[in-house]
This record gives sequence, structure tokens and C-alpha cells, in this order.
Amino acid sequence: MILNRREIKELVKELKKDGKKIVFTNGCFDLIHKGHIYLIRESKKLGDILFIGLNSDLSVKKIKGEKRPILKEEDRSFIIDNIKGVDYVVLFDEETPEKLIMEIEPDVLVKGGDYKEGEIVGAEFVKKKGGKVIVIPYLEGFSTTEIIKRIRNG
Repeated sequence: MILNRREIKELVKELKKDGKKIVFTNGCFDLIHKGHIYLIRESKKLGDILFIGLNSDLSVKKIKGEKRPILKEEDRSFIIDNIKGVDYVVLFDEETPEKLIMEIEPDVLVKGGDYKEGEIVGAEFVKKKGGKVIVIPYLEGFSTTEIIKRIRNG
């Protein structure tokens, strides 16, 4: 289900009241590939409810440049929402998901293996709240940037 930011607070309160373990990961998810699916599948195994923080078009442009994203946020959010294991998708405009992480207060914060724990935005916040930070191993050779390069180079 695709949520707006206003819907999060009450939903999270209900989920936590019901004893659900909340997992959060995020990304641009511009061109979906095997690495994305692997990250999502492994993230879902870590709890009951999986939230995906999705960089909005504005956010992607800020961090990846004017030629990105390839797919618009409406398309990316639809695709992510329809991947098995994803419970909720929330767009964010900021360069990082820090505010969104603070709103959701996940029990588990997950990032792909191209990050080290000390580089993960929101890691300290989640750990202070008693949560865990998990780095899922990176699948070599699977990145949107690499796919774009292959397309451009024929």
C-alpha cells in the first residue's frame, strides 16, 4: 500500500500496539533489478511489516543529478508496491530518509552491502530506540547506474 506521510503516525502506533516488528529500508529503486529484489526479500525476513522509503523524483535529482530518475515516482512506487513482501511504500523528498525513519521508528533498519553501518542514515536513532541495523550483502554487478551505462554504450 502506498502511503502519504500523514498516514504513518497512526498506522505505526497500531502496528506497534499489535506487537508487529517493523522493518525499514529505502532507496531510489529507479530501474528494478535482481539486487533490489534480493534486498527487499531479505529485509522482509527480518520482521512482520516491511516499509520501503522511496526517494521522490525531487530527491533522486538532488542525489543522482538532473538526468535521473529514469522512471517517475508514480511508476516506481507502483512497481515497489507490487513486489511480494512489501507492505508499505512511502515517498520522501529529502536527500536522506532520516525524518521518515524517525516517524516510523523501525525495529530493524536495513541497507544494502554498499553501505557500512557507520554510514547508514538513522542507524544511531534506531539503535538508541533498541532496534537493530542490518547490512544485507551487496550483489556484485547489479546497480541501476551500471544498467544505464550498458544501455548507453550499446
